[in-house]
Amino acid sequence: MFKLALRMTLRDWRAGQLRFLLVALVVAVSALSASGFFINRLRAALERDAHQLLGADMVVNADQPVDPAWRAEAQRRGLALADTVVFPSMAQAGEGEAALSQLVSLKAVSSGYPLRGRVKTSTDPEQANDGVGVPAADVPEPGTVWVDAGLLTALQVGVGEDIKLGDKHFKVVRLIAAEPDRGASFMNFAPRVMLALPDLAATGLVQPGARVTYRLLLAAPPQRGGDVKDYETWLRAAIDQGGVKGVRVDSLEAGRPEMRSTLERADRFLSLVGLLSAMLAAVAVAMAARRFMMRHLDACAMLRCLGLTQNQATAMYLIEFLLVGLAGSVIGVAIGFASHFVLLEALGKLVANDLPPASIRPALQGVATGMLLLAGFALPPILQLRNVPHNRVIRREAAGPQPMALATYGLGLGSFVLLLLWQAGDAQLALLTAAGFLGAFAVFALVGWLGLKSLKSLRGASSHQAWRFAVTSLQRRPGATVIQIVSLALGLMALLLLTVVRGDLMTAWRNATPADAPNRFIINIQPEQKEEIAKRLASAGVVNAPLYPMIRGRLVAVNGEAITAATYTEDRARGLADREFNLSTMQAMQEGNRIAAGKWFDDAAMPAGAAEASVEEGLAKTLRLKLGDTMRFDIAGSPVEAKITSLRKLEWGSMRVNFFVIINPKAMADTPQSWITAFHLPKAQAALGNALTRDFPNLTIVDVGSVLRQVQSVLDQVIMAVEFLFGFTLLSGVLVLYAALMGSQDERTREAGLLRALGATRKQLSQAQLIEFTLVGALAGLLAASGAAAMGWGLATYQFKFEWAFNPGVWLAGLAVGALCAIAGGWLGLRGVLRKPPLQTLREA
Repeated sequence: MFKLALRMTLRDWRAGQLRFLLVALVVAVSALSASGFFINRLRAALERDAHQLLGADMVVNADQPVDPAWRAEAQRRGLALADTVVFPSMAQAGEGEAALSQLVSLKAVSSGYPLRGRVKTSTDPEQANDGVGVPAADVPEPGTVWVDAGLLTALQVGVGEDIKLGDKHFKVVRLIAAEPDRGASFMNFAPRVMLALPDLAATGLVQPGARVTYRLLLAAPPQRGGDVKDYETWLRAAIDQGGVKGVRVDSLEAGRPEMRSTLERADRFLSLVGLLSAMLAAVAVAMAARRFMMRHLDACAMLRCLGLTQNQATAMYLIEFLLVGLAGSVIGVAIGFASHFVLLEALGKLVANDLPPASIRPALQGVATGMLLLAGFALPPILQLRNVPHNRVIRREAAGPQPMALATYGLGLGSFVLLLLWQAGDAQLALLTAAGFLGAFAVFALVGWLGLKSLKSLRGASSHQAWRFAVTSLQRRPGATVIQIVSLALGLMALLLLTVVRGDLMTAWRNATPADAPNRFIINIQPEQKEEIAKRLASAGVVNAPLYPMIRGRLVAVNGEAITAATYTEDRARGLADREFNLSTMQAMQEGNRIAAGKWFDDAAMPAGAAEASVEEGLAKTLRLKLGDTMRFDIAGSPVEAKITSLRKLEWGSMRVNFFVIINPKAMADTPQSWITAFHLPKAQAALGNALTRDFPNLTIVDVGSVLRQVQSVLDQVIMAVEFLFGFTLLSGVLVLYAALMGSQDERTREAGLLRALGATRKQLSQAQLIEFTLVGALAGLLAASGAAAMGWGLATYQFKFEWAFNPGVWLAGLAVGALCAIAGGWLGLRGVLRKPPLQTLREA
């Protein structure tokens, strides 16, 4: 039986009846394997570098110096310790008017850092940028720093030259090639500067109100990993009992929470993009298998007459499809493996350049996916071949499908859902995706069917014979026509969403920020520097640069009830309650703020000691606050309790300084304060920032325009990778269109023969096909553009929170691309329809 099946497979391959089925399988497996190999290597890197992602076995993160009692307990347990202090600051190079400054991420490290992994350094900028370096024996020597290679270009210095940090000069001696506990590069836009912890005090950069992260790294001696777990249990109990805020504990079990959640989102998103391709390819597989079945009815009937049993016929075709499935899956896995390198290249520096090799698992998953698709969507038509009667040889009647064949369509749907569950790894997400896909399929199908109905009344709109032929042909095959429209619309919608609509989203985002919006922020201004800095800004021609006090405070209670870990369940609410707020105080409300509820406080009329607060309405909603509630803040160890008397709506898109909570000045008179301002600085006056940081080393000047450009660069890289995967999706949509056209090829050939026998010319029929494909493609393009525009509006309105303007270009692009894809697919599938002579067609019918 195997030899017979092999001979039949070779025969069908030579006849061209298996090639399309193979292509559909290859596309589906390639899309899933590309994302599978990519994600597999990222996850392998996380597991390999689990210790190095932390730089230790456990890390205590705090916004205040770590409690000495915690350190003493760790030393008592025999754990190794190291410290880091990280915060943004300004680095300078040069003197006088030629001085340059750059925002950096300053990291002071103690001896022994890191406890796990090694910092790699180099003196060659190109090697450092490529992550090539030698492991460092210890931390920077006193008076020296290690820096990212990009800082050399920004400050126009070289290795061996000096830079200034605060009040102290340092010599650049090494370039950082790899920093184990830094995390992904998109988490750190500013270049790193690393110095020895004992040198930090001499810089004078750590001032009251500065945003500083203190990290205590801990590691256990070999064979004593349990000591870290025991210490973690003790520490968490101490934190809970003391009600300590602003502390996060990272361990190997927890990993880097923000890194893992980001990777999991990317994992699911890329998997679902691949799934969209697989879904469309599954439809193509089903249609190709049905066409295969229709073309083998006569051959199967002949074999039955020659003595082949039902079971033998079933086994023969199952073996044939098994061979095709294995070949398609292996080829798809190979293409997917090659394609994942394109993803790595597209994402550039967002991923590590020394990822471990891929495991065999994505390959096995790819082969299993191909076989699952084949079993679920190709098996039902094949099972119908076992029921072909002997007398079909002389009576070519189409028998209805048997119950067993119909039942296998349920297997196809079940396989579809299992595939979703497997790839998504989340039952809710998978079911929602399936419902969304089937819902879009149903909506597009309904619109397509209504469009066909409306064409019926337009049949006589033109006297051109080709127009009537085209409309009649579409009406004659409504099912096939609707499938063509839906498949192409889904593929085009995916591509339009990430090309035209993505551009509109970015344009709307930029338009949400005024042209003269602030592009510089100055923070960490000390009270005695405020007047001088205001004068310097005014003399430089900077307008509208108000200075506001900034006060660090932690919310510890609401209405007298202490904030605990159980107070809020939502992640955003817990995060806000667990960190320090940037509070402020002022007599008059800021520009761009408006009262949404309540009344702005009248500080002059309030008695001494009374405190009232104005809260941003979004924060109030997240923390379930309302007018009349009291908020207690811990500000540098002193409690301040304020009653909420107003809720404000802010214009976050203005890029101006805004605060979640503003308290009246009398209540905040004795609190430690630094000041902040934001203003627009033209390119011609960029030297002002360098001059300010030269004269006031403690200032941190943030170039928001530069940061936004870097964010945009990151987004462009991610979108490029996703667009690459959506190329598979569009190809799947075209494959389904091609399969739908091929499915009607035999019928179209007979129709063409009859029409030509009745006097129709080849030119008339060719024009009719062109009109038919143009109508199908145009309708699919309109549906795709409408779906993409609707999703763009939803993203802009509910996710990004800015105004959305519908772009007519989306519909024009949809019309054009849809028509071109339909015409191209139609030409590929039906170019031989008109080549057969009418007499030959009529004889074969």
